[in-house]
Amino acid sequence: MISTNKSTNKLFFNSQSSLGKQVLGYLQASDHELLTIDILQTKVTGTQWKELADGLHKSIGELVDKQHPTFTENYDEDLDLDENDWIKILNKHPEVLAYPILIFGEKYLQIKNPSDIVEQLSFDSKAIDEKKYL
Repeated sequence: MISTNKSTNKLFFNSQSSLGKQVLGYLQASDHELLTIDILQTKVTGTQWKELADGLHKSIGELVDKQHPTFTENYDEDLDLDENDWIKILNKHPEVLAYPILIFGEKYLQIKNPSDIVEQLSFDSKAIDEKKYL
């Protein structure tokens, strides 16, 4: 199980994407504990992908950005894949994860815009200004 410590919030993100960098900046400026999992550096297991999808009430295939250049170069857009095939794609090409995923306490959130997390967190605006994340 991914979130064994309920007090630790976890972010699964792509450190090379603009959105991933922005979301990380917002979260680091908050006063919440955060464990960051850069999916380009840390292998996410099939079980973890399944738990993330289940927590979001989505299929694993819905976690994939099917418009991402890596996806379109390697796969047909009309793929009919099962859960294990989608996991293989995410493991081989983690950069195709559509959006960062935040586990915040018991909530699973797919962050499509950095402002999506503002209502979930209390921020120290001075820290944001000092870190120049905005």
